[in-house]
Amino acid sequence: MSSIKQKRLEGIIRKDISDIIQFEVKDADVGFVTITDVEVSNDHSYAKVYVSFLGKNARAQAGLKALNRARGFIRSALSQRLAIRRTPELTFVLDTTEEHGRHIDEIIASLHENDPEIAIEDEAELIDETDDMEESEEFEETEETPEDTEQKADA
Repeated sequence: MSSIKQKRLEGIIRKDISDIIQFEVKDADVGFVTITDVEVSNDHSYAKVYVSFLGKNARAQAGLKALNRARGFIRSALSQRLAIRRTPELTFVLDTTEEHGRHIDEIIASLHENDPEIAIEDEAELIDETDDMEESEEFEETEETPEDTEQKADA
């Protein structure tokens, strides 16, 4: 379990690495990269940096290789920005959570297309939930306390 200090360090490292890649790394193969997450080990000696790239898979692999070539430079630039005793060793990893989420959405969509009963049941549930929400909002709007009526009378 990560402490607050470790989470703060991960956020600082994520922002600093993003700035270093954007403004100081001159390799054109890096391209448009997003630092999605950073995980720092408990002893702060290793940091796993999750990255995603805009474009095709081949483009992402080329960008990942370029980042791994530049990780020594990125680590030294990061050490100048951080006020900690030891700068973690960086490992860049391709973040596949977005692709995984998109795949799950496609599976759900195909299930709805193949089985119309599921889609009808889901639509009915959504309509019921929406009606329930509207009724609770109407109830909240009509419910007044004695203080509310006194404030309206004073105004």
